[in-house]
Amino acid sequence: MTFRRILFAFAASAAALLAPSAFAEQAPVPAPVAVPTDARPALWKVADHDTTIYLFGTIHVLPQGIDWYKGPIRQAFEHSDLLMTELPDLSTGEVAAAMLKQGMLPKGQTLRGLMNDEQRGRYDAALTKIGVQPAMFDHNRPWVVALLLPLVRVQQLGFDPQHGVESQLDKRAKELKRPRQGLETIDQQFAIFAGLSEAGQMEYLMAVVDALPEIDGQINTMVGHWAKGDAAALAKFLQADGDKVLGEALIHNRNRIWAGWIAERMKQPGTVFIAVGTGHLGGKDSVQDVLAKGGYKAARVQ
Repeated sequence: MTFRRILFAFAASAAALLAPSAFAEQAPVPAPVAVPTDARPALWKVADHDTTIYLFGTIHVLPQGIDWYKGPIRQAFEHSDLLMTELPDLSTGEVAAAMLKQGMLPKGQTLRGLMNDEQRGRYDAALTKIGVQPAMFDHNRPWVVALLLPLVRVQQLGFDPQHGVESQLDKRAKELKRPRQGLETIDQQFAIFAGLSEAGQMEYLMAVVDALPEIDGQINTMVGHWAKGDAAALAKFLQADGDKVLGEALIHNRNRIWAGWIAERMKQPGTVFIAVGTGHLGGKDSVQDVLAKGGYKAARVQ
């Protein structure tokens, strides 16, 4: 599994960003990042005589200071009736309950105890290098740690969920007293990863461990494509050497479900602003592709 596949999973799932992040306090001093401060990310709309649905691809974590909420994006959001994101606005308790339900190992098992000596050595060395105690995640299933470790590293680089697109849109929605709903539940998102076999989860985790040193330049490239609104380049970057099983579960199947929701919502009047991981809105079998097969054309706004 290449690091692009790992970013593919990271960019496609908002669920990991809701997990407790107290471990970030142990991180080394943030390294400098080199991403554009002036951004014009892509925006599409599907419209008929009485319904408009905007499609906006998000980056779940960003450094502070990227200016993207302006122009057509601001105008579209300010005039929408509803914000739809992958997940609804969740409390800490709801996230903890979902993690406890699907992400914890049975009593008596530990994550590092499931590893052989060679895997444990790689794991311990990688976590020690980024300033995290190897035993910290011992009670979590491998898929949980595979999602959290990239978040640890990008936070060290100055990226934060609080500066991510969803957090900023949620803040503005609350100011406007705008409702927010989710296209799926956190249990559904976690189930995608929890459904992997034990061997598959461990393979995924060890791929993340080995690829952590590559994240510095790769995350900047991903955000750079997003900031320029280059959906084609971003899709090509994220999906290069993509894992077909992971791609079907994380992207294509969800795209079909979300496109179905959009088609049904087009029967009602109003304006909806949909913000989902940017990996869903580019490349073959994107949400727009699925909509087009159903007779709905997504027009590029920005």
